[in-house]
Amino acid sequence: MSDLNATFETAVANSKLLSERPDNPTLLKIYALYKQATVGDNEEKKPSFSDIVGRAKWDAWEKLKDTSTDDAKQQYIDLIESLRG
Repeated sequence: MSDLNATFETAVANSKLLSERPDNPTLLKIYALYKQATVGDNEEKKPSFSDIVGRAKWDAWEKLKDTSTDDAKQQYIDLIESLRG
């Protein structure tokens, strides 16, 4: 396992230990970076307009299209580290 993957796994674990719950835009970014890092580009069907949470998550992930998984992992790591203070 590469250092990036190990650091990413640590950041994922640390994301569950944050002292304060991040605001919704930050939570969406965490979600989207995680999905891009672990799945890649969003290939899922766009949720209906009435599914507000699902739609917000889908849109956040879609904005990361063409971001490499390694780049998404690094951005995720950096974001979690910045939230840990």
